[in-house]
Amino acid sequence: MNSIAEKYIRQETLPFIFCPGCGHGIVVNSFIRAIDKLQLTNKDMACVSGIGCSSWAPVYLNFDCLHSLHGRALAQAEGLKAVNPDKTIVVFTGDGDCAGIGGNHLIHAAKRNVDMTVIMMSNYIYGMTGGQRAPTTPYGATTKTSPLGNEEHPFDMYALVRGAGATFYARSCTTNPIQLQRAIEAGIKHTGFSFIEVLSPCPTTAGRNIFSFKTPSEMYDWYESQVCLLKPGETEAPDGKIGLGILYEDNTREELCEVQAEKKEAARK
Repeated sequence: MNSIAEKYIRQETLPFIFCPGCGHGIVVNSFIRAIDKLQLTNKDMACVSGIGCSSWAPVYLNFDCLHSLHGRALAQAEGLKAVNPDKTIVVFTGDGDCAGIGGNHLIHAAKRNVDMTVIMMSNYIYGMTGGQRAPTTPYGATTKTSPLGNEEHPFDMYALVRGAGATFYARSCTTNPIQLQRAIEAGIKHTGFSFIEVLSPCPTTAGRNIFSFKTPSEMYDWYESQVCLLKPGETEAPDGKIGLGILYEDNTREELCEVQAEKKEAARK
């Protein structure tokens, strides 16, 4: 084990519970490298998660962690930030946990521009509970709850979160761990609501049910063929591919906790 992992991973929690080929372990790896680059300690930061495969991520981290109910990670994170405004708050969540069951908390946290970084691992499916359709499941895809093909179009997470008021949006994929690390660094440094959508392959459930892949490597090859790195200022990729990079950042909007602190100070005078 390398020195960064020894510094930030709880040794007693190993080995990872993630299935072979799951992208979530790569997210953890990129995250601890970003934290090391930013020189954050367990006194500076706290992690929050909900329910699902993605919510195992902070279990392995040597930071204070709040493990909440399904879909409630963002609400808990807002409360944690309100009473600890100087803490760096990072939320680990999945597409079902965040955009499905927790969708209402997502849009309101973005609207309020609460200073936190949300890392949403999107694998196109509810992986832990058996392969049900998620809000990001591709149109026409076969899942346990859409055996005849998904009749619903998936959320455009960029349009949804930016429209709700988020001031930072990045998209990454676990096939590009260095770009993912840089996106996490930028998201944490941003003051306001930072949302990082991470395309994270799920060979066990999505790979078999949606795409009929036979091996994890086959699934990773497909992901690599679907994504490309965006140039600075770009928000859309050519040829129908999925663009990776920082799609949006607004440093002009006030952050909620700062506004509340200013009002409290003014009220005391």
